[in-house]
Amino acid sequence: MKAYVYGSGGPAIADVAKPTPTGTQVLVRVRACGLNRADLGMTKGHVHGSAGGAGTVLGMEWAGEIAELGPDANGVKVGDRVMGSGAAAFADYTLADHGRVFQLPASANMSWEQAATLPVALTTMHNALVTNGALQQGQSVLIQGASSGVGLMAMQIARLKGARTVIGSSTDAARRDRLKEFGADLAIDSRDPGWVDQVLKATDGKGVDLIIDQISGPVANQNLQATKVLGRIVNVGRLGGTHGDFNFDLHAARRIHYIGVTFRTRSVQEVRDIFSAVRADIWPAVEAGTLKLPIDKVYPFAEIGAAFDHMEANAHLGKIVVTL
Repeated sequence: MKAYVYGSGGPAIADVAKPTPTGTQVLVRVRACGLNRADLGMTKGHVHGSAGGAGTVLGMEWAGEIAELGPDANGVKVGDRVMGSGAAAFADYTLADHGRVFQLPASANMSWEQAATLPVALTTMHNALVTNGALQQGQSVLIQGASSGVGLMAMQIARLKGARTVIGSSTDAARRDRLKEFGADLAIDSRDPGWVDQVLKATDGKGVDLIIDQISGPVANQNLQATKVLGRIVNVGRLGGTHGDFNFDLHAARRIHYIGVTFRTRSVQEVRDIFSAVRADIWPAVEAGTLKLPIDKVYPFAEIGAAFDHMEANAHLGKIVVTL
């Protein structure tokens, strides 16, 4: 089968063996894939969790049909239209645990391309906002890095869950101007030294109840200043850098709960629980089309290298999709 593989000369389309499902795995005939920032790093040889380096089939988000079941897989059947996440997505076929897939909602008449935009954003941001961030109706939330696909989804979920004030950040003026389309009451530029004052003004001087941080690095201390006493910060991503100055005294004085999350160290059961939580809590909004992401551009698999060039240019809003 064809797959996008990282080799000694970088990533390229290559022929690899078709995988066989074992245990609770399902084999999926992939129809479309969503690109993510972690994929971009892996195309440069970086390791993401246990995946990466020479010989790695790249990709982590897909939509397609179940072609075969492992002996212990249940809850799904051959022919089911599904979307999910996991390693080795950029290929004709990929493997997934039976608990790491969503059935495409029949009522929504959802395309493969649309489906491929959703699994990572839904699971990452429901887990960050609701499970770890404990967002409650009437609270305020700031999404750092809001113009990314997961950021756009975070604002929509926050609005769906009844957030009183939703603030999103983007360093790009054109994308910042569009954040209100996805639920933002206020759009800020995290490179503007005055953004904390803007957040405080929007929250009556108190700061937000919750920050979902995808930037980290240079905004760490500003985040502390912009979070209310007894507020929460959930660290989801580190687009601005993995290291930075941190004011421990301010953290303690404001008694902020600082929580780090990632899929890389979660067990199979923990990931299943995340998918189950999405189904139980916000799936009706997915079926109704309330939670959705814009598709910036679609590329055929033969042009997947160009899709990554487009992502690296960082001029897109929404998801970049590759079809097989």
